[in-house]
Amino acid sequence: MKKLIFSAAITTFIAATIMVGCQNTTKDEAAAQENVEDARDNLDDAKEELSSAREAATKEEWQAFKDSTNATISQNEMRIAEMKAKMKKTGKTIDEGYAQKIEELEQKNKEIKLKVDQYKNDAGDDWKSFKEEYNRDIDELGTAIKNLTVDNK
Repeated sequence: MKKLIFSAAITTFIAATIMVGCQNTTKDEAAAQENVEDARDNLDDAKEELSSAREAATKEEWQAFKDSTNATISQNEMRIAEMKAKMKKTGKTIDEGYAQKIEELEQKNKEIKLKVDQYKNDAGDDWKSFKEEYNRDIDELGTAIKNLTVDNK
């Protein structure tokens, strides 16, 4: 009889342990599922923030930027053409380094124009970084043209 009571107690203890263990797993799974849902919400929020950070320029802003860009590029082209004309007009032997610098400036101006023409104003492109890079490039080109004409005088 003692064996029977002892076996029943052990069996009851094992059954209770298994049931308690299964309940904790269910709770853990529910908590894990909730964490996954929170992570997905956070991911969606991060995607929205990224898309707002990479805003495309409005049509009016883009058109104004493009008009300004074309005017600046045209002005650079005229300054380069003036330098070439002045170089030919002097009739002296042309300094190879000076002629090479003029060609480099002309090429850089063409590259900037091509970069602006190829830019697609949509949400996939980063407008702010493009505009900063353009402004830096055009400032460097303007400074280089100015320094070249100053050195020539």
